[in-house]
Amino acid sequence: MTSQNLARLSQRMSAVTLLLIIAMLLLNAALWLFPQLSAESGYGFGFGLSNSLSSHLAAGAVFPWWQTLGGILLSSIPLLALAFGLSHLHQLFQSYARGEYFSSAAAVHLGKVGRGVALWVLLDFLCEPLLSLWVTLNAPAGEHLISLSITTPTFVALFLAACISIIARILWQASEVDSENRAFV
Repeated sequence: MTSQNLARLSQRMSAVTLLLIIAMLLLNAALWLFPQLSAESGYGFGFGLSNSLSSHLAAGAVFPWWQTLGGILLSSIPLLALAFGLSHLHQLFQSYARGEYFSSAAAVHLGKVGRGVALWVLLDFLCEPLLSLWVTLNAPAGEHLISLSITTPTFVALFLAACISIIARILWQASEVDSENRAFV
């Protein structure tokens, strides 16, 4: 692949990353505002914490506006951490589009992608019990729910976050060696 094709591909991936950030936040809010879209209702949409509580959302539960807004905010907290990581992925692709392959800035962006993914997993784990309690806040006594789950994708995401962080360290070291080599020439 030529450097011009690689630059074009990086620019496209940068744009796709921005679209992904917007789409995931909008889909999360849409599942709260229109619960009939959820996987439990037959439309097949599900996303993050909203998906894990989709049976409550699709069960015909009508939430007051403040509870819906709180649900959107609580389920968006982990997504905002992921959006942080994805925004750095966007910046990394922009650096690559400019031909900055071994820059320390690229390494920093890649490291923040890994941290964003790890923080997303942690916040997802912490927010799920809060969100499940929030959803059942108005339920009669004895029907309150506290949900906590650890799934295989959780471990995969943590593993990938660790790998991305290690690769970022390697890239940072490579950029240092590259800078030293350029200084000698």
